[in-house]
Amino acid sequence: MKSLRVGLIQQSCSADRAANLEKSCDMIARAAASGAELVVLQELHTGPYFCQTEDPSLFDLAEPIPGPTCETLGPLAARLGVVIVASLFERRAPGLYHNSAVVFERDGSMAGMYRKMHIPDDPGFYEKFYFTPGDLGFAPIQTSLGKLGVLVCWDQWYPEAARLMALAGADLLIYPTAIGWDPADSAEEQARQRDAWVTVQRGHTVANGLPLLAVNRVGLEASTEKPENGILFWGTSFAAGPQGEILTQASQDREEVVLVELDLGRSETVRRIWPFLRDRRIDAYGEILKRYRD
Repeated sequence: MKSLRVGLIQQSCSADRAANLEKSCDMIARAAASGAELVVLQELHTGPYFCQTEDPSLFDLAEPIPGPTCETLGPLAARLGVVIVASLFERRAPGLYHNSAVVFERDGSMAGMYRKMHIPDDPGFYEKFYFTPGDLGFAPIQTSLGKLGVLVCWDQWYPEAARLMALAGADLLIYPTAIGWDPADSAEEQARQRDAWVTVQRGHTVANGLPLLAVNRVGLEASTEKPENGILFWGTSFAAGPQGEILTQASQDREEVVLVELDLGRSETVRRIWPFLRDRRIDAYGEILKRYRD
């Protein structure tokens, strides 16, 4: 058994960047004190989810990598002896920005990064205005704890992304996330959306024989353009095993440090009885590269 103790940091965010980061650091320290070796933060954890509106001034929120947040989290990883997965609004060059995840090794060094590949453009989620699609591909990040298949939020709906991480040798899938409801939606519609989100990710674990971590934020965040509107983030951060089994799941409305023990050795056992990678018909999948089969 290759056991890995993980901490998932589910938090709310205000407009005070310093306070958000301080809260994240405190929660990371709590996770480490409880034995976590790997700690995962939610998507864009240094502030509110600003993509509810299209506002050029909000590009000022971006930072270089490495930059200020890295200068905080890298030393923290070294002090606590943990691997940290963070999610940042990256300023790569003037006019060129990414939604990026950064992994810090236990010695504080940067193990690697991932730039979000699938960029949504939906009401309340106007990410195409801010983020350039990633150009680093679907490559797991090698750490002392294993190969981390880090993806970000909208990526979690695409089986191709999870599959390519698995084919590159990922030991687990990790999804920092910012997703929630329109408060005006009916309770039935809200339940359908949340259930779909959990279900599609559990499907990734089954299809690839890998454990998965999904970390979401909580709280109601009003739109800066239309304060009467906003997103109610549904929390529900969870971990699932390689057969889709829910190992732990957070609340929908509270800040939490969620701890879970992963048995990374189970992937080998599961893949022996469900050999999906063996039986793939790679000779017949060429048309998957088309946008649509007319």
